[in-house]
Amino acid sequence: MNGSPLLQVEGLVKRFGGLAALNEVAFRVEQGQIFSVIGPNGSGKTTLFNVITGVLPPSSGRVEFRGRSVVGLQPHQVTELRLARTFQNIRLFPQMSVLENVMVGAHCRTKAGLLASAFQPGWVKQERRETEEKAKRLLSTFGAAFEGRHHDLAGAQPYASRRKIEMARALASEPELLLLDEPCAGMNPVEIAEATSYIHRLRDQGITILLIEHQMSVVMEISDWIVVLDHGVKISEGKPASVSRDEKVIEAYLGRRTGRAPARKRQ
Repeated sequence: MNGSPLLQVEGLVKRFGGLAALNEVAFRVEQGQIFSVIGPNGSGKTTLFNVITGVLPPSSGRVEFRGRSVVGLQPHQVTELRLARTFQNIRLFPQMSVLENVMVGAHCRTKAGLLASAFQPGWVKQERRETEEKAKRLLSTFGAAFEGRHHDLAGAQPYASRRKIEMARALASEPELLLLDEPCAGMNPVEIAEATSYIHRLRDQGITILLIEHQMSVVMEISDWIVVLDHGVKISEGKPASVSRDEKVIEAYLGRRTGRAPARKRQ
């Protein structure tokens, strides 16, 4: 991997009291990759996402996106740089409609401020119409899942649909790097196949993916590169075939479930 990475993490440490949830973690994500972070529960994966996206400040270390430090930025400022995420525990506005939830994601790309929104000049109404159409297009990429349901409450949607709404909301911010925290969690095999196909399509559209996922068959099938964490420490890194054979990985994570690392699916 040569040249300037899209995302670079160096010496990243996050402490909670005396506990180091992340300890000298380092890796680089190249543009166009599907890059996965795996590890057992409590290994620091979601903490890593929270630090990268400004939800938590690091104790020390560097996080750079397109060569610019994002340390010290608030989450909305990170999003404005075209780095978006979804959450392990879905965070929608349940009393807002499906469409409104997606439109919220586009807020960082709109120009209307509080005063303009209050008086609603023509350009603000046009901007809202464009944002609404953008949200509808994003929802339409999930096929018939949201036909006739744009104005239904987001909180009333099935679990897999809420996952899709959250992903559409993140995409509404027009990210270059999309962080997905367990996008296949709680899904059945058909829904998992749909989600992995969609992730491939996003990459084909030019969006780089940084992924946390516990479904090892998914990770091994779609990832270009994998980093493995255990107790906040990076214990392995490489292509799926290499990582799946790493004894440290088998012992620390994969072996705890199956006793062996899963083989990568044939393409």
